[in-house]
Amino acid sequence: MIRLGRLAALLIALLAALPGAQAHEARPCYLEIKEVAPGHYDLLWRTPVLSGRRLPLALQLPEGVRDRKEPVVQALADSLLERRWVDAGPDGLAGKRIEFPGLQLTITDVLVRVKFLDGRTLQSVVRPAQPWVEIAASQGPFAVLGSYITLGIEHILFGYDHLLFVLALILIVRTTRVLVWTITAFTLAHSVTLALATLGVVHVPGPPVEAAIALSILLLAGEILRLRRAEASLMANWPWVVAFTFGLLHGFGFAGALTAIGLPSNAVPLALFGFNVGVELGQLLFIAVVLGTLAVLKRLPLPRPIAQHAMPAAAYAIGSLAAFWFIERLAGFWA
Repeated sequence: MIRLGRLAALLIALLAALPGAQAHEARPCYLEIKEVAPGHYDLLWRTPVLSGRRLPLALQLPEGVRDRKEPVVQALADSLLERRWVDAGPDGLAGKRIEFPGLQLTITDVLVRVKFLDGRTLQSVVRPAQPWVEIAASQGPFAVLGSYITLGIEHILFGYDHLLFVLALILIVRTTRVLVWTITAFTLAHSVTLALATLGVVHVPGPPVEAAIALSILLLAGEILRLRRAEASLMANWPWVVAFTFGLLHGFGFAGALTAIGLPSNAVPLALFGFNVGVELGQLLFIAVVLGTLAVLKRLPLPRPIAQHAMPAAAYAIGSLAAFWFIERLAGFWA
């Protein structure tokens, strides 16, 4: 546990060193294209705003596409929304390329959704390494599944608050068997609320959920200190129960991100399944990295005075970062 505390302190320092130490900074851009008549399309183009600045990328339509009327730009709290109405000619956009100049200078992706006049849809994820998308005539189920698995992995790996919660669970649970049960309970819980919220069965406002997630991490930091002092607590005796309860809350956080991205109307179950699988793969990858690094550290000699204070330092670091997020999100209610 002492060596694990040193590992936790290192991971927390890395999280805090990330730009702004914010959760969910790498929000994707979003382009929705709807064919309303042969060759005529309605476009919705959304780019995130970080620290008051729009991401340095643009939307470049194929040559020959012209506006049918003046575009409309709307400034939201966290993004810029641009609506366009274009004429792509008699051949439409099928087989043509849409480019995103500047995307290669960012760490974000662009989710592209195209709905054709006959009801067919196309879903694609554009990455900085290849800042363009070619509009195909149709898209198979495997392409949809792959896109949403990738989005789920990226969401959890850039969701620093969720990773910090999982790290706190690893610090609290003392045996591998109990850790497996605890992580499984957390996974089952957030899978349930992710599905319910995304499908519209349950509606929970996003800002209170994000603040409550930060508070759940703060409470786990307190549990780490209680366990070190050998104090009795619910987390010590029933960690999977606590993990399941907080997992229900975190599922609403995942659902908020998925709702912002959107689901293809003709493949909702498949996209939801893919996103959930991606989240679990990203979570398992993080756990494997933590436990693998721990196995390496066990073979290294550690100075005893430093090691004795590693666990309390990790707990205070987790609590401090969670408290900052909690206060910041509460303040955002009145922003």
